[in-house]
Amino acid sequence: MVNKAKTQRFGFGWSPSQKSSISVSESEQMQWYLVASLLTILTSSQGILTTLSKTNGRYRYDYATVPFLAEVFKLLVSSFLLWKEIQKSPSPKMTTDWKSVRLFPIPSIIYLIHNNVQFATLVYVDASTYQIMGNLKIVTTGMLFRLFLRRKLSNLQWMAIVLLAVGTTMSQVKGCGEASCDSLFSAPIQGYVFGILSACLSALAGIYTEFLMKKNDDTLHWQNVQLYTFGAIFNMARLLLDDFRNEFEKGPWWQRLFNGYSFTTWLVVLNLGSTGLLVSWLMKYADNIVKVYSTSIAMPLTTVLTLFLFDFRPTLQLFLGIVVCMMSLHMYFAPPSMLIDLPKMLNEDSESLLEVYVDRRTDSS
Repeated sequence: MVNKAKTQRFGFGWSPSQKSSISVSESEQMQWYLVASLLTILTSSQGILTTLSKTNGRYRYDYATVPFLAEVFKLLVSSFLLWKEIQKSPSPKMTTDWKSVRLFPIPSIIYLIHNNVQFATLVYVDASTYQIMGNLKIVTTGMLFRLFLRRKLSNLQWMAIVLLAVGTTMSQVKGCGEASCDSLFSAPIQGYVFGILSACLSALAGIYTEFLMKKNDDTLHWQNVQLYTFGAIFNMARLLLDDFRNEFEKGPWWQRLFNGYSFTTWLVVLNLGSTGLLVSWLMKYADNIVKVYSTSIAMPLTTVLTLFLFDFRPTLQLFLGIVVCMMSLHMYFAPPSMLIDLPKMLNEDSESLLEVYVDRRTDSS
């Protein structure tokens, strides 16, 4: 009974319909760690590939077509995997009720609003300030995670989340001798309002997506097909809207869809699409906090990788930020027994008290 109580701390397989976390096997935890590690690698290489896709310092392709092609890629992969799964027996569960399907456009709508808020934020703040303020989504994700999904976090886990936000921010702060250091506190109030709103919208989209993935026992591939179908539609609508704004000066978007694409550009599309598929897997079988750690750890990792690819000089803030992020990672996922060195006798007494408590609860029921 005591061992089972200990294993329930890692309830990443939790669903909203459950009142408490469920125990998971070591093989499932290894799968989560593997997917999270792959997500970290892909996220850290995303910015580097995007930079390498430039020609003479500028994009020769329409960057708005990249998210659209990434959605199409995810839709094709998910459709193929769903078709393969349907061939098996028994057939996977797929809810086709309109009351369920109509919920899947909502994440795309939230991301559409979020993208516009991002542009509004950059009107009032510079890129460095925006990047630092973006770390607020780490804390807002934890808050919405508790508020909407009813997932309780321990005080130690809350401290770890705040520490992660501090670590990622520290790794992005430039040297104090640079002029851009003063820009963080010189932005108008509108910039901070839009920055906070952007962080909340980003967290809300992730939390709502997790809710969709876990609200029933539908197969992941069917849920992805619905999610990415609407994602492709909304991205296509954005391309069409850009054409109307520019009065079709460069022709319709489908005629210039692949213009200027290079091998590196296709790697960007493949990277973005694969990242989305991994995030969906984590939303289904893990949770938003695992995703937040995977993407947040990628920030300092990206900076380290640029040391070898671009003309970049490391700072003390970068080194300290990485150390703080690693401490936060260990603090959140490690069992309490690894973080607190309790005396052996005290540990045995606490386990005995737990056994008596469980026995009494069983007798009373």
